[in-house]
Amino acid sequence: MATDVVSNDSLQAIPAELYPVVDHLVTEDGAPVDNIFSEKQQRLLTEPLYSSWTGPGEQRSFVAMSNVGLFFAVRRPPLVPDALLSLDVELPADLQPKRHRSYFVWEYGKAPDVVIEVVSNREGGEDTEKLAGYFQVAVRYYAIFDPDRLLSQEALRVYRHDAIEYCKMDEPIWFPDIGLGLGLWQGRYEDHDNTWLRWVDAEGVPVPTGREGVKSQQQRADAQQQRADAQQQRADRERQRADQLAEQLRQLGVEPPM
Repeated sequence: MATDVVSNDSLQAIPAELYPVVDHLVTEDGAPVDNIFSEKQQRLLTEPLYSSWTGPGEQRSFVAMSNVGLFFAVRRPPLVPDALLSLDVELPADLQPKRHRSYFVWEYGKAPDVVIEVVSNREGGEDTEKLAGYFQVAVRYYAIFDPDRLLSQEALRVYRHDAIEYCKMDEPIWFPDIGLGLGLWQGRYEDHDNTWLRWVDAEGVPVPTGREGVKSQQQRADAQQQRADAQQQRADRERQRADQLAEQLRQLGVEPPM
């Protein structure tokens, strides 16, 4: 490992006042995302976590980001994952200072737990340079989503960080220490039908977007109202039959029981 790389172990020994100066670093270059699908996919990997996921556990925090620089060394360029998830960390209250604009591992005290790359061409090095880079940074889980199968015959490959290498995980993809998994989902997102990469629960059900959550709540409310209406209709029919029976008894000169 290069000496300028900040490891998770060394972070515990560096006091905050000795954190590297980052004023000279380029934290954003204004370059656009590579295509509309990637932009939507990145948002689909972050927004549901904030709108619907209950989090990694009681009183545990997390941050999810897309297309933000991951700085792990002062004299080396950052990695820029399409999406990342980091547990037990919090965003600074003020995001304007330069040292708060990107994911600096020495500021957050750890590497992200999950990093995801979306392949849009054969030039990104997702399964070569980036795979080696994320391993060096000690990212626990690294996922490559290759919807057009440009790099391999597999649309989704996920690796777990072991002591000496990244080990490919078998499907279904589940991260027990996070409480989330990843899975391919064929469906409609923002009025566009495609195969998307989604966060999923233990049963493989996608973590809903905010819009899906509202729709699901409305569907449950509608179903409850339908059940209530059906019960009321049955009660009304039973009352009508009872009234008809009582009237028939009166016509026969029999007073119906109260």
